[in-house]
Amino acid sequence: MDDPVLRVQSQLTDRDRVLLGWLYDHGVLTSFQIAHALFPSLDFCQRRLRTLHRLRLVARFRPQRADGGSYPYHYVIDQLGAEVVAAGRDERPPRRDHARAERRRWTSSRSLAHRLGVNGFFTDLAGYARTQPGTDLIEWLPEAACLRAGTFTRLQDPGLVRAYQPRVRPDGYGLWAEDGLTVPLFLEYDTGGEPLAVLTGKLGGYRELFATIGRVWPVLFWLHSSAREANLRCLLADTPPPVPVATGSRDQAASAGLCPAEAVWAVAGGGGQRRRLVDLAVYVADLPRHAGEVA
Repeated sequence: MDDPVLRVQSQLTDRDRVLLGWLYDHGVLTSFQIAHALFPSLDFCQRRLRTLHRLRLVARFRPQRADGGSYPYHYVIDQLGAEVVAAGRDERPPRRDHARAERRRWTSSRSLAHRLGVNGFFTDLAGYARTQPGTDLIEWLPEAACLRAGTFTRLQDPGLVRAYQPRVRPDGYGLWAEDGLTVPLFLEYDTGGEPLAVLTGKLGGYRELFATIGRVWPVLFWLHSSAREANLRCLLADTPPPVPVATGSRDQAASAGLCPAEAVWAVAGGGGQRRRLVDLAVYVADLPRHAGEVA
């Protein structure tokens, strides 16, 4: 019997496999995000996406703008693409309606803009790494993986895996590398819809998570405006955070033509000086073994 997964695998490049894995894990990406992260030009990207679409590895939709016109194509995984990813990871095949459910989820989702914003943060890092030697987005995990028991609880002892369910819901986790330094990070992508006290209220959950895994990493708040960032920084100054926190604003970064890898981060309690993402490596630390012990 002809196996469509085997038939199509020989037509895939390493870059195709990265893209299919991203769509499988992170839901939806625009053609511009894909081009910036993985391709030397938008035209080259669009040609390859048309091929992947013809092979029924990816599906696409194009939301309409309220004031007329349309957004760029948004890409999601198609059923064959999901089966290819699962086979490559030696996982159980996805259910038969996996791709259809994903398409429906994102074409009708109120959280589409938020998901695209989160994914844009990481594709910006990937795009920077694509063009800047000595940099790399080594790992990118979605919210669902961050919530999975055991994702971050493999301590220095390889035989120790704790079934700990985090109380926090990071929008994503990344491992950034630059010039020999690595920075694990949690992202909180802010759209301005929550009170600032809700944002700071999440930090207790991060403190608990770090105590459990025996490590401390920066928590990044990526805010939609510099005014909101200033207000958050005032709140953090009044109540110093229990974990390392850095803030940045998307409007300020965009006006300066900078991406999240560059000098857009201000550390809570650090005087407001803008630092590069790699500079946050000084806030990465292992806790004493007793600090990671939980009853």
